[in-house]
Amino acid sequence: MTSQTAVLMIDMQNFYLSDDGVRDAFGWPPIWRLQETMAECAALMDAARAQGVPVIYSRAVPSEAGMLGANPRASRHIASRADRTPAPDPEHDAWKEQIMDDLAPQSGDIVIVKTRPSFFEYTELEPVLGNLGVRRLIVAGLQTNVCVEATTRSALAHNFEVAVPEDAVSTDGPDLHWAALNSMRVLYTEIAPWRELLAPGASWDRAFTTPNYGRNPEYWSETVAASR
Repeated sequence: MTSQTAVLMIDMQNFYLSDDGVRDAFGWPPIWRLQETMAECAALMDAARAQGVPVIYSRAVPSEAGMLGANPRASRHIASRADRTPAPDPEHDAWKEQIMDDLAPQSGDIVIVKTRPSFFEYTELEPVLGNLGVRRLIVAGLQTNVCVEATTRSALAHNFEVAVPEDAVSTDGPDLHWAALNSMRVLYTEIAPWRELLAPGASWDRAFTTPNYGRNPEYWSETVAASR
């Protein structure tokens, strides 16, 4: 694997392990295949470290500006559910912000705090990647259709080559997961199991060699036929 590659591990925090009722209050179902995803993320990072590929974690925290620093629609949603959420518990809330013990950073890993879905927004990620000489990114973690996809789109906009390991990301159910992966495929993101993405000499060329990449081939055929 080229030294120009890095793994971005997105938001693998205790929040997703907590049973304090917050996700239920906001109408968020459990993460699909959470334990399996955690195991694949751990294996991915171990393999990356063994190859000398940098591992960079994002750790999502609330903005220091509080609700004034949040997305206004998200703020409205949070406010509308205030009577359903548990009372603040500073110790528990601080625990939820920490990275899961099973995926804890190791010596040489980098942890960067973020306050927005995209890892690139208002963080030092881009200069860190520049100083490391990174041009290829493997974006893993949670959630496929939220922070993983937002980070992937930002990375593409900043001219990085991007891959997402389909077995090391997840979200609130399989439908959202697969739809988000297809959305990223259409943007020329490489989607494959992480072992293929991290393999020596991996070409990351599926977007250019796979017909209808990320699109429904039946819809494509029906549309072409109807236009004739």
